[in-house]
Amino acid sequence: MPLSAVLPILATIALVPAILAAFRPPPGRRDGIFWMSIALAAAGPAILALVLGDHGWRTGFAYALWVTVAATILAFAAMAAWDRTAVRLAPLLLPYLLVLAALATIWARAPEQPLRSDASGWLWVHIAVAVTTYALIGIAAVAALGVVLQETALRWKRPTALTRRLPAVAEGDRLAFGALAAAAVVLGLGLATGFALDLTTPGIGVQADHKTVLSVAAFLALAMLLFAHARWGTRGRRGARAALVVWLLLTLGYPGVKFVTDVVLARAVF
Repeated sequence: MPLSAVLPILATIALVPAILAAFRPPPGRRDGIFWMSIALAAAGPAILALVLGDHGWRTGFAYALWVTVAATILAFAAMAAWDRTAVRLAPLLLPYLLVLAALATIWARAPEQPLRSDASGWLWVHIAVAVTTYALIGIAAVAALGVVLQETALRWKRPTALTRRLPAVAEGDRLAFGALAAAAVVLGLGLATGFALDLTTPGIGVQADHKTVLSVAAFLALAMLLFAHARWGTRGRRGARAALVVWLLLTLGYPGVKFVTDVVLARAVF
């Protein structure tokens, strides 16, 4: 089996110890085992992304997923170091990342569209802020889903083994809106750098493509959600649904566009 086929499998397996550690008793443990498993989970996708991107940034769907997984784990580790409660998101977040890794492994050989221009300083800044934004929004969406699950368990008075491990409703709200606030700042920078990249690329100009429109829509939705939260205390199911909508918009704008262009359309052509 060629190395290019083995590395994605190893990177996917690297997530498994962190998932097992997340379900240890008692919930929310932040000890040496937790940090070592998180380091391994981050190292697998990150090393794979570096190997695949040895000759520069790649535009494929699988590569976007690997970078997303690595960035999300690193952002989660930073949140867990800052706020102990964030550790309790692991039982939801890590299986979600395992699914992304599995998808990246399945579509590892999908054809890629070439990068439209040479990598410049603006391009690398834009890529960094875009990936960071999507990682933060993903964490916020997971926290929002946790809030929905907790409220459902409370309403029916039937807590499950999973909901007992997740943050309480108030804590989940705080984590979700904290991640959303950070994402709003980074997404604003991402849009600014994206427009700057278009303006500084000869013959391009500002592009009103699907990705740009969905990213702007996500930023506006995010800004309105944060304003409503600050003004009227939007939280619980309403806040969770809004956070999931923002995540959906960015998913359609980032990996969604790559999936359509590099998998669906490419297969139709070939």
